[in-house]
Amino acid sequence: MFGNHDGLVQGNVPSSALIAALATGPAKIIDLPPGTNIAALALGLQSGDPAALQTLFAGPVRLVTPDADRRPLSRTETIAEHFKTTGRPHGHGYTDWNLTTGKAYYTFDSSRFGDRDPAVRGIVLDTVNPYGGSEGSIDAEQLAWLTAELTKVSSRYLAGDGTVVQQRVADRLVVIYSHHTIETMTNPAGPGRVLGPAVRDLLLRFPNVVLWVNGHTHRNTVTPYARPAGSAVTGGFWQVNTAAHVDWPQQARVVELVDNTDGTLSIFGTLIDHAAPRLPGSSPDGPLELAALSRELASNDWQIQAATSTVDGRRGSVADRNVELLVPAPFVLSR
Repeated sequence: MFGNHDGLVQGNVPSSALIAALATGPAKIIDLPPGTNIAALALGLQSGDPAALQTLFAGPVRLVTPDADRRPLSRTETIAEHFKTTGRPHGHGYTDWNLTTGKAYYTFDSSRFGDRDPAVRGIVLDTVNPYGGSEGSIDAEQLAWLTAELTKVSSRYLAGDGTVVQQRVADRLVVIYSHHTIETMTNPAGPGRVLGPAVRDLLLRFPNVVLWVNGHTHRNTVTPYARPAGSAVTGGFWQVNTAAHVDWPQQARVVELVDNTDGTLSIFGTLIDHAAPRLPGSSPDGPLELAALSRELASNDWQIQAATSTVDGRRGSVADRNVELLVPAPFVLSR
């Protein structure tokens, strides 16, 4: 899915002709000008203030070899790269519609679940704010698209006023995917941006939504979101936030949905290690040895140690790692 480090320079700043020229040219900035107010510079870069860019570009440089391949990619170019690989499915979820429109949100369907085929609709959001800033949000057009996609696979949902709406459509469980978490969708830069709480409240109107999987924080967390007391529909959904491969402990998470056949659904989240050996060896040159070296470097991250006195904070608590999460089954999954 599209993240802020895919869409923004260093995950924070919108690209421009000036930035592209710097990225591909012969000068590499190696420091900030003496006396730079770093906090003011960061705010200026996030807002796109030209004066902040000039401050950044005024730092000392060293000469490097120019390289046109260092150019920043647009959203459309990034999507197009997914069609140039040998992996499957073709486009890795993106379709010709994404190539044509330049929009990085889409849906996909799972394999068979119980006696339903398919039974799970995945909805992938683009939470990157193109106006800059590492935190996320979506625009009104994507919110309308999300609402329509949820409605297509929900025979029962709540209207905006809380009343129950029923219609004749085939139900599917819904899993939402995005780069940002609800809590980090706080970026209002630009016109008409929609923040995390509004997206959360929309999802809570649709009982078929059982899970939101995301990243961005580089930390394992698990958070329940229940419908308000007195709602005509009970239950809610879980947010499962998974740490990054670039940071310690470099684990992935397998997420599985299981029908308990008793009116409940279990969501299993299991962390897995990569296959690298414990030590990289004296001259690492193969994929597994390089992966071992990467894990060693991640465990010696001085920034996280300085901030938390431990490299283990991103693993999350025990309750955030290997988990079984229960949610009411929103419809009969098996007959």
